[in-house]
Amino acid sequence: MEGNKTLEPILKKHPFFKDLKQEYFDFIVGCASNVRFRPDEVIFKEGEPAEKFYLIREGLVAIEVLTGQYDAISIQTIKEGEILGWSWLIPPHRARFNCRAVKDTRAIALDGTCLRNKCMENHELGFELMMRLTKIFAQRLEQTRLQLLCLTKC
Repeated sequence: MEGNKTLEPILKKHPFFKDLKQEYFDFIVGCASNVRFRPDEVIFKEGEPAEKFYLIREGLVAIEVLTGQYDAISIQTIKEGEILGWSWLIPPHRARFNCRAVKDTRAIALDGTCLRNKCMENHELGFELMMRLTKIFAQRLEQTRLQLLCLTKC
């Protein structure tokens, strides 16, 4: 846990956690770890257990949907300052998309089971995280809607 304490300043700088109360950082820092993905490395696949939530620190990640048995279409890219993964929160805790690193990517991984347990212990933390995630859900849905409109009209 002592090593995770050094991740706290990095967590605090990430836009997702802007203005989060210190007591919440005390709860979640133990769920965090540094990760790195190489170009074309698969981060998760649709249907697999969703066990992590990522704060992208550097790099680029493609969110993809399968169009056939082997083909995938990138529907969105996630970059520095954004988050990746929300399925850890919503049962049945399975990835809804494929995600792959486009460039060398550094991130903070937050363990989904650990976070869910922390949210059960502290419902205010759970509500705060849900409100932050809901805002991102809405933004991503709007971006997807605009992309679909472009595909049909552009």
